[in-house]
Amino acid sequence: MKKAFLITAFFLVFNFAANAETVGILGSVLWDSGRMNAAVSLDLASAGLRLPAGRTQGETLLAQGFQKLIMPGFLDLQVDSSSTISDLIEKGEISLFEAETIVSGAASAAPSLSPDMRNITSSYSISLANISSALLKHSRPSPVIRTLNPVSSAQYTGIIIIAVDPLPVYNMRRFDMAVPCLFPKIWDSEMNLVYERSMLDPSFSNNKMVKYSSAENIFRENPSGLSPELQNITGERPLRIFARGVFGVKPTDLIIDRLDALLIISTEENRRLLSQGKVVFILNESVLRYEFSGN
Repeated sequence: MKKAFLITAFFLVFNFAANAETVGILGSVLWDSGRMNAAVSLDLASAGLRLPAGRTQGETLLAQGFQKLIMPGFLDLQVDSSSTISDLIEKGEISLFEAETIVSGAASAAPSLSPDMRNITSSYSISLANISSALLKHSRPSPVIRTLNPVSSAQYTGIIIIAVDPLPVYNMRRFDMAVPCLFPKIWDSEMNLVYERSMLDPSFSNNKMVKYSSAENIFRENPSGLSPELQNITGERPLRIFARGVFGVKPTDLIIDRLDALLIISTEENRRLLSQGKVVFILNESVLRYEFSGN
């Protein structure tokens, strides 16, 4: 109900002019590449448009159609373990105007006609990092947790947490696959909070807490075993950790062993890896991408 209200309000703001049956969207959220992509298509005949005179109006309707049709997928985007963007708007943490600003800033490709000249299509892309940036309200990071009993720890260049298989859900008698969100948390096995969004330093991290990737990118045939993209984030000597469980209303938060957590928080250099967002979550490939559609 709340999402329906938000979408209705959004329609009133934009005064969407196209008949819903003439415009359709096929979108996808690509957590591994950090993009929300969409292709919007307009049926020219159903919209009562003829070429070449109707092309300009068709392109206008495409743009308006994108604004309308992207919203259900955008509002459903998982922000953290318990909230979507729709939830944040309802709680007043982000305004509908801010949501519209993010959507209207999507990169777009020039509209193109189908070979049979019956449809006109345009592609759009929204950076998930730009969405994260709009939701981060702090300019200075909170300190990463310290320990009174530090352990001897090497100086690592990044952190990779592997959670490919179903894991135990904290305090529940079931296993779940870890899933992505914009701001996941890391907990240790004693349920001490190791990493959360306020610890992120926006000046270093491009506003991304973690980079999501699949297992194939940590088993490359090179000295680090990492793909060039991951090596650029975590360096050549990352700390590799296997997650012990998941936590949250949605299983977005990873639980690591207390001893692994101590390796991170025992030195200033390793704590800085968290604040600088040099963190990669390796998840099952099946959860890294999903599609949505509508008209």
